[in-house]
Amino acid sequence: MKNFDVVIIGGGLSGSSTALNLSKKGFSVLIIEKRQEGIFKPCAGGMASSMTKFLPLNIDQAIESKIKNVEFRWESSDEVIADLSGESPFWIVRREKLDKLLIDEAQKFGCELRRPAHVERITRQSKNWTILCNDNFICKSKFLVIADGSQSQWAGYFNLGPRKPKFANTLALRMEGLGNISKDSVRFEFGFIKYGFAWAFPLKESLNIGLGTFINNKLLDDEFLNNKVIKSFGLEDFSFKTVKKKLRIWNGIHKLHGDRVIAVGDAASLCDPFLAEGIRPSLISSFHAAECISQCLSQDGEDLSPYSTNLNNEWGKSMAWGKRIAQVFYRFPKTGYQLGIKRKTAPQRIAQILSGEMNYEDIAKRVIKRLLTRSET
Repeated sequence: MKNFDVVIIGGGLSGSSTALNLSKKGFSVLIIEKRQEGIFKPCAGGMASSMTKFLPLNIDQAIESKIKNVEFRWESSDEVIADLSGESPFWIVRREKLDKLLIDEAQKFGCELRRPAHVERITRQSKNWTILCNDNFICKSKFLVIADGSQSQWAGYFNLGPRKPKFANTLALRMEGLGNISKDSVRFEFGFIKYGFAWAFPLKESLNIGLGTFINNKLLDDEFLNNKVIKSFGLEDFSFKTVKKKLRIWNGIHKLHGDRVIAVGDAASLCDPFLAEGIRPSLISSFHAAECISQCLSQDGEDLSPYSTNLNNEWGKSMAWGKRIAQVFYRFPKTGYQLGIKRKTAPQRIAQILSGEMNYEDIAKRVIKRLLTRSET
C-alpha cells in the first residue's frame, strides 16, 4: 500500500492545478481520475489572462484565441459590442490541452496519476485516509482534495458546500468553422433560451457553443438549438453531437473544508451563477487549497478553515451579488437586456467582470434596482 501526502479525486482543471501547485512544493501527490485521456471537455474555454498568476507554468500551447471584444445580441439582432481594455485580458483555451499540460507538468515534479479508476470507498484511520478504487488499488493519504466536478459523489459525502446544490442545465458542442463569429470576439445570445442564454467562443478553426438555463431547472431542447441558435451563429451544419450536463453553480456561503479534506472547483459549487464561468473559480480555489494544505503539511497542522474563509471572501462575496442579478435578469430577460446590457456602461462592466478587473458587487445594487423598478411598472 502506497502512502501520499495528498490524494486528489478528479483530474480535471481544478484537480490537476491543485496537484501541480502541491507537487512543485515537494509533496507526494496522487490524482485518481475516472475518465480516459483525451475526452472532449464540454467547456466554453473562456479564461481571464490574469488567472495565470495562479498557474505555475506557461500555457501558451492551450490558448486558441485572444479576445478583443464581447458581443451581446437579442435574438440575432439589437447588437451591443464592448471592447476589452488592456492587451489580451481574455483568452479562449482548449480544455483538453490545458488539463493535459497541467497533469504532465505535475508528473514532472513527481505527481502520480491513476486513470481510469473510480474511488469506491474512503475511510479514516487516525490521521490518514484510506482510499479504495474499483480495481482494488488501495492507498493512504494525509489529506484529501475533492475535485470530481459538478456531478461530485464525494462533496456531499463530506458535507462540503451547499447541502442541496443548485444546478444549471447546460448543453455544449464544438463545431468546425467560425460561422459569423470573429476570431477575436465572443458572443452572448439572449432571448432564444428561457431563463438563460447561448454563447459562442472561437477556437482557432472551430467554435465552442453552449446553452445554459439558470433558474427553474428548465430543460434544453436539441431541436430548438438546431433551428435557432446554430443559425444565429452563422452555421448550417446540423450533424453534431451535444453534451448535456448539470452544472453545479454557486448557491451561498458554505464551508468548503472538513477534517483533512477540501473541495475545489465545480465540486465546491463555485461556478458563476450568472455567466456560468468555471475556469476562474477552479484556478482560484485550487491555488488556495494547495496553499492551505501546504501550510498544514509543513507545520504538522490540521486546520483547513483558512481555505473556506479565503474562498468565501475572494469569490463568494462577488457571487452572492451575481446570484441576485441572475435571479432578476433571467426572470425578466427582455427588460434585463434593455436596462442592463444596452445601458451605456453595462457591456464594458460585464467585459471587465469576465477579464477579472471587476466583481459583481461593484455593479449589482444599481442593476438590481433598475430591473426591479422597471419590472414592477
